[in-house]
Amino acid sequence: MTVAWLHNIKILMNKTTVCAIHQPNFFPRISTLAKLYAADVWVVLDDVQYNNRDYQNRCRLAPLRVSNEWQWLSLPVHRPSGRQTLIVDVRLLEPHRSKYRTLHLLKHHYRHSGYWSSLQPALQTVLGGMDCSDRLADVAEASTLVLLRLLGWQGDVQRSSALVSSGDRSARLADLTVAVGAETYLCGTGGRRYLDLDPFNARNIHIDWYAPPVVTTDTLPTVWSQARWSSALWALMRFGPGAVRSAFERLS
Repeated sequence: MTVAWLHNIKILMNKTTVCAIHQPNFFPRISTLAKLYAADVWVVLDDVQYNNRDYQNRCRLAPLRVSNEWQWLSLPVHRPSGRQTLIVDVRLLEPHRSKYRTLHLLKHHYRHSGYWSSLQPALQTVLGGMDCSDRLADVAEASTLVLLRLLGWQGDVQRSSALVSSGDRSARLADLTVAVGAETYLCGTGGRRYLDLDPFNARNIHIDWYAPPVVTTDTLPTVWSQARWSSALWALMRFGPGAVRSAFERLS
């Protein structure tokens, strides 16, 4: 599905195209996945500086039945330009070893899930990609996209490194939104701290603020229990793709 085709269909249906811009995350949190699911186009922000304290090369795996405990799953990486390395230039340090360690940890946490047998083949495609590319951006993007496709997401993916945009932070986000033919920019509530609305107003771009439900620790486990902490894999393995998709649709 191309951006142009999607844009034309949206016009005929009198709907606007929604764009989400987010860095590639390795098996992302469900809060991130839900934001991308709500968008028609995901712009993979791959030409910004890599942050080893973020979720680009790592995720938290929560045990199937214990949602308040977790273990880091990290991919060792090499930054050719040191701290200034862009995400698109980061390389996996030990791709083959990472592949087998990732599979081992996923099996350890989720092999007893009733959904493991149906989800494992899709996860295996991500791991197989480590044999074809040592680029972190490729692997992280694939890990996110495979989860979106499991939920039936039919949107389009574009990479910021292939698009023309300005250098200013907010103006750049606005330029990327325009570049993919979107009229609405979907932004997490954290964006309120830094987003300058002027570039969006100047380009006639509407901003939607996205926030997942707030879940307290004393409630029964739900799809959103690990929204801000653990990988969305926990929710998919605990409740299944159908329940996660329904939760996303209700939020939308």
